[in-house]
Amino acid sequence: MKSPRKKRIRLATTLTVLGLLAAFILLAVTALPLEELAASTQAERYTSGSLPNQHTHQDLPAEAWRTVALIQRGGPYPHRQDGTVFGNRERLLPGKPRGYYREYTVETPGLRHRGARRIVTGGQPPDVWYYSDDHYQSFRKFTP
Repeated sequence: MKSPRKKRIRLATTLTVLGLLAAFILLAVTALPLEELAASTQAERYTSGSLPNQHTHQDLPAEAWRTVALIQRGGPYPHRQDGTVFGNRERLLPGKPRGYYREYTVETPGLRHRGARRIVTGGQPPDVWYYSDDHYQSFRKFTP
């Protein structure tokens, strides 16, 4: 006969495996169609010539404009990741060669880490600017 401790461990292990399996199935079923939908929507947004989500000066937080000033000056940047290549793995921005896009942190007041807000620029010097307030889930084009 198994001890109660071994039974609890086996039950916990079984539940963990089932939970992981359920999460994997959910991701497999839902991720691909949503990813394809997001990519096609973003591609239409940037190839149609209209930019319905373009920011104006008033739309961006003050911290974003401080980051823009740092970028235009060439630094120094507060985070070691600032100015590094942005890979566009999400494929939400127009396709460009690797190294075209660079990412920069937009500070979020009250946080002790980088937070979710970013500016992504394209070109050296930048000829296109994007703002994301949700860690690359969406981008909005703006002009400094």
